[in-house]
Amino acid sequence: MAGSTLGTVFCIMTWGESHGKGVGVTIDGCPAGLSLCEEDIQKYLNRRKPGQSRFTTARQEGDQVEILSGVFEGRTTGTPIALIVRNLDQRSRDYRDIMEVYRPGHADFCFDAKYGFRDYRGGGRSSGRETIGRVAAGAVACRLLEHYGIRVNAYTKSIGDIAIDPQRFDLAQRDKNLLYMPDEMAAAAAAEYLEKLIQERDSCGGVVECVIHGMPAGVGEPVFDKLDACLAKAIMSIGAVKGFEIGDGFAAARSRGSVNNDAFYMDGDGVVRKSTNHSGGILGGISDGSDIIFRAAFKPTPSISKEQQTVNRSGENVQILIKGRHDPIVVPRAVVVVEAMAALTVADLLLLKRGSRL
Repeated sequence: MAGSTLGTVFCIMTWGESHGKGVGVTIDGCPAGLSLCEEDIQKYLNRRKPGQSRFTTARQEGDQVEILSGVFEGRTTGTPIALIVRNLDQRSRDYRDIMEVYRPGHADFCFDAKYGFRDYRGGGRSSGRETIGRVAAGAVACRLLEHYGIRVNAYTKSIGDIAIDPQRFDLAQRDKNLLYMPDEMAAAAAAEYLEKLIQERDSCGGVVECVIHGMPAGVGEPVFDKLDACLAKAIMSIGAVKGFEIGDGFAAARSRGSVNNDAFYMDGDGVVRKSTNHSGGILGGISDGSDIIFRAAFKPTPSISKEQQTVNRSGENVQILIKGRHDPIVVPRAVVVVEAMAALTVADLLLLKRGSRL
């Protein structure tokens, strides 16, 4: 299987299956001398681990990370960093009923069409558990970005049709509710809506918004490796993401050039600034020094406890009722995954920028 690597300078490769012995990541290209310990990584993994609330899967995993290599006496050595999280609460028996059946909304059929084989135990590599490696590596990337004064913050913007109110936006609220919404009232309304969906044995999707603050101008390549193109690829590689937009996004298609263009001005410190940020912090594929703002649309969790129509590997039309432990919504646990993928992308292009000129 190809395609498990990401990056050019700050390069990662994730590995492992949902119901295997463990999952993890190898990071190559992290500069030496970065202060790093397991706790730096664990605080990110704690935000995505299962069993946090009734709105996440009941699978009980501590998701404790171990650093196997690349760190000595609390500092990175410049050699590959290997990180592992061992699986402890696999219940492969929950998936025996779907060994020969393609689950609607899942990658089962596509895996079979490509490989003639599939790991039916929780989806194997296409499981959401694969994102553990991404988050672990993203935590290291965030530590690196802190060195440059760059911060990455994602949050739940909407669940179903319930969206946060910009007038009530408070990032501090994000970590005070189960849905990672920076709006207490919206979080309460969304929780009530999810309770209804649980009773109806259904699921829903939502939108995650991410802001990258402190980005210097000049990061990103002008042709195929545009910063926004790389972000789009990284975010769209997250399993349940079905849409990506940056800045005004699709709203820009309804705008005018006189409105959509961001006027430049020189501030009192002699720094070029923009009076607006319709571009989302990127022009010509290169960061312009403003906050980078993008959004990712997540589809509803496909594993629902309602009977659905499908086919089996013998080509017969059958009914399926999915059992097991599943999230009624993936968005809250995906917030930190979006942060991780954004940090990995920015860290890689930031290091690549160092060779742009003398």
